[in-house]
Amino acid sequence: MSNLKVFRVRGGQATEISGTSVGMERELQTLIEANMEAMLGIRFLATEYRTGRHRGRVDSLGLDDSGTPVIVEYKRARDQNVINQALSYLSWLHDHHHEFESLVREKYGAKAAEEIDWSNPRIVCIAGSFTHHDTVAIEMIGRRIDLVGYRVFDEVLTLQLVASVAGASSTARGRTSNTPRPSGLSSAKSVQQYLDECPQELNDLYGDLDELLLSYSDVHKETQLHYIAYRRIKNFATVRVQPRNQVLVVNLKLDPDTVELQGGFSRDVRGLGCLGIRDGVEVRIGSREDLDQASGLFRRSIEVA
Repeated sequence: MSNLKVFRVRGGQATEISGTSVGMERELQTLIEANMEAMLGIRFLATEYRTGRHRGRVDSLGLDDSGTPVIVEYKRARDQNVINQALSYLSWLHDHHHEFESLVREKYGAKAAEEIDWSNPRIVCIAGSFTHHDTVAIEMIGRRIDLVGYRVFDEVLTLQLVASVAGASSTARGRTSNTPRPSGLSSAKSVQQYLDECPQELNDLYGDLDELLLSYSDVHKETQLHYIAYRRIKNFATVRVQPRNQVLVVNLKLDPDTVELQGGFSRDVRGLGCLGIRDGVEVRIGSREDLDQASGLFRRSIEVA
């Protein structure tokens, strides 16, 4: 994050504030765990969670706003082992769905546990800095990994998404390997299949939507199994395709109470357990006029990401 400059301005004079790392790694971990949803869009589950035969403790376990399990690892400064540690804990997570579901059930209820999206668990590594080799390595690993850099400027903590890889999705959603899945779920089409098969007019409309969302600075696009996510550190929009209805369904990270909802165009999806961003606002895009109408909502959503 050496490209980030912070200045204190007094009486028209600017003085640069030098960024530093935290004094102790645990200090960073405690701060982020206490504010995880606000900072990262992740609901906190557990700290220093022991992994048994994997011989370690996960720094933080969480559940993101799409219902995806998240492993968070911290390093005070630069440490190449942070990615390796996180991958080791991901191996544990794949073998212990039931333990993770129990944590979610205990903290957020049975409904949240039933709706866990196991298709592409996520790793978030937070450190004072990362090397070029780190960013190249995560491209080769093929897992869903975010590298987040931090700096402290007096009483201000900054976070920056340094690199992000979408990883590969599977079809395991909402159930453990020993639990029967709902009928038809394992054979459900992916969002990419829907896009490939949808009418050209709807595909062109998605192209316009994609161009608009990517036109904002520092936006990353991730194609997951059931939706396409647009994000900075947090998701600000997730997109699904409904060819039968000839619409694109966009979920936004907005408080529905702050939006003037319109029937047939936008709705409150709190508590509905939808795919992608939950507990926000859903917008249905069926024309370029709808896209123009939704642009202000997109802008508002990205401001909180």
